[in-house]
Amino acid sequence: MDVDTIWMDGEFVDWEDAQIHVLTHGLHYGTGVFEGVRLYDTENGPAIFRWEEHLDRLYQSTKPYDMEIPFEPEELTEATLELLRRQDLEAAYVRPIAFYGYDTLGVSPGDCPTNVAIAAWPWGAYLGEDALENGIEVMVSSWRKHSSSQIPTNAKTTGLYVNSLLAGEEARRNGYREAIVLNKEGNVAEGPGENIFLVRDGEIFTPGLSESILDGITRNTLITLAEERGYEVHDNVSISRGELNTADELFFTGSAAEVTPIRQVDNVEIGNGSRGPVTEELQEAFFDLVERRTDDHDEWFTYL
Repeated sequence: MDVDTIWMDGEFVDWEDAQIHVLTHGLHYGTGVFEGVRLYDTENGPAIFRWEEHLDRLYQSTKPYDMEIPFEPEELTEATLELLRRQDLEAAYVRPIAFYGYDTLGVSPGDCPTNVAIAAWPWGAYLGEDALENGIEVMVSSWRKHSSSQIPTNAKTTGLYVNSLLAGEEARRNGYREAIVLNKEGNVAEGPGENIFLVRDGEIFTPGLSESILDGITRNTLITLAEERGYEVHDNVSISRGELNTADELFFTGSAAEVTPIRQVDNVEIGNGSRGPVTEELQEAFFDLVERRTDDHDEWFTYL
């Protein structure tokens, strides 16, 4: 990985020196919150996409865990911009994380400090470059998404991604690129690290927040782009498993996955088995936006 610096607890440190104690609370109990953000090499220069929204969600995610980040948002913003400048990155994936550190090792974090780190590195298409054009094959996982009454699903918590790992690795062991996870009621929730959209009869549907999904920032972006293009978007619905197979189109969204078409679910071909026209239009609109081939929504960009 052609990067050598990480920001950690107020200091820039060498990549190999960014270490924590083996008895760190977050390592043992998953008590951390994080974000995944994209830096795009735009026609107006390198810019972070929707940094303010990601940063706000990072702070919001700490609330259920009574965690207090010991830095102001402005400090994390400046640290991130300086980190990207120091490493001369023009396109990158940015990972801020806050977690309970080392003090005691009971389940209660007690007096454990909150440690904060920010890393950034070059990262291409999360599900593969070919996936953006040709789509991916997915399976419905046997693992269910936990309910928000069990663990808050609107907080992006490190420990919760064990659920994502189980679903994703099950899919890959069975020859699929990714999984779709159902919630405890058996309705469609999301992917392991993506929100999901369904297209039917020219209208767009995506599970509502009550379906145990993460309130995705890229999800919000695609809803806005679709509505601006005249599509009817139903963003608070329940989608049954069977509706996946009869959809005209399906696609994933996420900071890592961006806009990725789904061409098969459980070996059932979706639509014509390739990227559908609505998905293609919205995908093109998304990349025109993040690469600044349009002046729309410049307020969503933080330029280096």
